[in-house]
Amino acid sequence: MKLKKTAFLAIVTALLFSCNTQKNNINPTVAVKIPTENEVGVKMLSAEIAPVKAPFKTIQFTKPTFPAERVTLTLSATEINTTTIQKAIDALTAKGGGTIVVPNGRWLTGRIQLKDNINFHLESGAQLVFSGEIKDFLPVVFTRIEGIEVMSLGACIYANGATNIAITGNGKLIGPQKGSIRDRILTKDVIDNVIDPNTPVAERIVDGTKQDWIFPPMFISPINCKKVYIEGVSLENSAFWNIVPIYCDNVIIRGITVNSVGTPRGDGIDIESTKNVLIEYCNLSTGDDCFTMKAGRGEDGIRVNKSTENIVVRYCLALKGHGGITCGSETAGMIRNLYVHDCVFKDSGVGIRFKTRRSRGGGGENLIYERIRMNLDQTAIKWDMLGSSGSVGDLAARLPARAINKLTPKFQNITIKDIIVENCTTFIKVFGIPETPVNHLSIENAKVNCDELFDAHDLKNAVFKNISITAKNSTLSFLDSRNILFENIDFKTPSSPNLDVKGTLSDSIIVHSSKNMKDTKWFKK
Repeated sequence: MKLKKTAFLAIVTALLFSCNTQKNNINPTVAVKIPTENEVGVKMLSAEIAPVKAPFKTIQFTKPTFPAERVTLTLSATEINTTTIQKAIDALTAKGGGTIVVPNGRWLTGRIQLKDNINFHLESGAQLVFSGEIKDFLPVVFTRIEGIEVMSLGACIYANGATNIAITGNGKLIGPQKGSIRDRILTKDVIDNVIDPNTPVAERIVDGTKQDWIFPPMFISPINCKKVYIEGVSLENSAFWNIVPIYCDNVIIRGITVNSVGTPRGDGIDIESTKNVLIEYCNLSTGDDCFTMKAGRGEDGIRVNKSTENIVVRYCLALKGHGGITCGSETAGMIRNLYVHDCVFKDSGVGIRFKTRRSRGGGGENLIYERIRMNLDQTAIKWDMLGSSGSVGDLAARLPARAINKLTPKFQNITIKDIIVENCTTFIKVFGIPETPVNHLSIENAKVNCDELFDAHDLKNAVFKNISITAKNSTLSFLDSRNILFENIDFKTPSSPNLDVKGTLSDSIIVHSSKNMKDTKWFKK
């Protein structure tokens, strides 16, 4: 939706009139309870699932039920147990389902495939350790790696087309050990260059026989499944992404602990082209992004055209990681209707992160973030829509602007409010795409401590309101950004903030009713 200058000015006038009585009375979070680290995460896990209240329609999330039959596995402490575990799963699902119990002890296995009506339960002292050898993850299965469909090793715990499956208990899952998997992970190239989107999926076989590399297995990844429930387990030493539902519907992930610090691409939870998801009371410490929304990559993702939508993330704790909550960078099928509330991001790189590339397609819309506390190593809120030349070549260059096509992504309709940023390097960075600027952004009721204030490239139709910001820098930087309003801002800066505006498209930038800065209106001449 285009917002013309006259329409923007009408909106600004209405906002200014409504806010005049609040002038210089900035206490943005006084009436809102924003959780601390001790009030979220695994230790606060409730016995039951509280009703979900979201700004969009959601399903009723309930715990699954399973038939009463319960099979406790008899496992070998010295041999690999894949066959024993899989036979037990297959036999129980054939009888209608029930619970498979992994007893206390340390057990080695290869890939496991869950089937209908199976609750895979790990006792509190159970450690299920996955083999590091490619042979223990064969034959290849249908899966999706970084947003592209392939026939590959799949996941350590895999499912395809199953209904009513669960992984529960307080036991521990330990990822692939040293061996051929870790020795042969693809690192010399990106997946776009090794998988031809014109090749039929059945022929995209990556099993380590025709290549000197493999795609590492994800940790837990159901695909095409309905009613997926994961609760209580801990994951560590993943070779790749940790929990990755793909093309699923009705997914609940709660009380999970992930530690993949030091694992390249060791994402915590990736929701991939999946709908109706609840994530709550989880602790993630990762080698990449913590909580992540994805929807397919480039041409292949557009062919599949499945969105990620109706996602609620609440009462979670993101610790180490590149991003606390991230959308992208695989966005082809669109990410929409995401509601993140009452979470804490501590010691992560970026807090709220948006990523895509000109070659990825899709994007994100209707993304809502409320009552978030952040203490960060880097930027609090960041858009990176261009990427690096190493991954997308010349498309990483901001200019010239390209013609819009099916691979041009966009982010729009984003609301962030009631946040505390205890520490970060920069409050806001927007690196948009000139042909599709970040559009319709609202950030309000925030208390921020940072080094740098604000740097926006290719942003339009944005309102920043009721924000107290302590910064070491006094510059608000804009490049080809327009229709921007700062309303009721308490600038606690070394000197009165100044506007640094560049670009022939920049226009209509207004600062009003703010402490330590005179009312300023910047219009294109």
